[in-house]
Amino acid sequence: MSVMSPRPREKTPPLAALRPLPRTDRRPRPPRLPLGAEDRDVLWLYLLTRTALWITAYGARWLFPADADARDAGPALAPFERWDWGHFLNVARDGYFPGGSGPWGAEWDNREAFFPGFPLVLRAVHTVVPSWTAAGLLISFVTGGIAVLALVRIARLYLPDANAGRRTAQLLLLSPCAVFLATGYSESLFLALALPAWLAAHRRDWPLAATLAALATTVRISGLFLAAALALHFVLTARARSDWRPLPWLALPALPAVLYAWYLQSHTGDWMAWKHAQERGWYRHFHTPWDAWSTTWESAFGRVQTTGYAFMFQAELLAMVVGLALVALLLRRRRWPEAAYVGLSLWALGTSYWYQSVPRATLLWWPLWITLAAWTLRSPRFRTAYFCLAAPVSTLFALTFLTGRWAG
Repeated sequence: MSVMSPRPREKTPPLAALRPLPRTDRRPRPPRLPLGAEDRDVLWLYLLTRTALWITAYGARWLFPADADARDAGPALAPFERWDWGHFLNVARDGYFPGGSGPWGAEWDNREAFFPGFPLVLRAVHTVVPSWTAAGLLISFVTGGIAVLALVRIARLYLPDANAGRRTAQLLLLSPCAVFLATGYSESLFLALALPAWLAAHRRDWPLAATLAALATTVRISGLFLAAALALHFVLTARARSDWRPLPWLALPALPAVLYAWYLQSHTGDWMAWKHAQERGWYRHFHTPWDAWSTTWESAFGRVQTTGYAFMFQAELLAMVVGLALVALLLRRRRWPEAAYVGLSLWALGTSYWYQSVPRATLLWWPLWITLAAWTLRSPRFRTAYFCLAAPVSTLFALTFLTGRWAG
């Protein structure tokens, strides 16, 4: 009986033999954008949700005209020309104090309550886009796309799930107040600066984080809340002596607010002109948190307001409860910087005569959408319940804004 000898193993070719040989006639490929499959899916979702809002705006013009007997639906972009858009447009087109007018006039519109960042960008884009409204929508469209991509990357820092970024962006884009990300408002531009600033802070790139936070402060006062969160994150993460060298950069976000206050003072003689404009136009006088809650509750359920206003005050109360619960959860998890960011926002919004713009502010609370994403990834039932409840609310909010009924 013969013993079979094993077959000789084939030699594995060296790695160099597996690579394609270089070709002298091959042209260099253009660099690819750093977008993965998840990023492309998110951008596709972003485009679909924008399309859905534009369809809703088109239908709102025809189905819910201000005049029930109208035979003309009006301009195509008219549904987006609502509320704060008029203030941004006035500043971008005419400046803050056109013709020597100002808060001393009886018919003053308190436009200095709005920071100059968005109007400056709007004026710049208008040099290329003739329509002011189209220019505002274009700004929000582009910056909103940047914001959701940055949100995807932030979600990856906190959640290990492969679908974390996609789910977080989905929750933001289908949130009740998502319509404000598609209009000529400042939320998209702010997020396009604030979220990359947070990413830069996690990479310890403090000059970039501070610069982006400073630009965010030109857009909204919330930039100062972001700056406080960045400063706290800096203190908590600094270890070696060399880590403290970028500390002076953290003062940069305060510069735009100081310069804006100086500009207003030079025209009005009032260093607190921005705050006083808020008080005159939106009743943002300081009140204790319990007084603000009581007044808002009375306006929501005391039958002292028309039903449209009462509904909006009910939404303000619900958003405040969500914000307070979020801060408590962040504190419990010892996420101090994020808790400081949301907490400062709640303090600013919750110490006025009554609550205003709290639902819109939820768009800026990225820890909220990351937290909800974690819950929906763990529990399919929670995911189903959230989207079933959010869908009608987001539709109602979009219609109330697009038909001019947002504030009653």
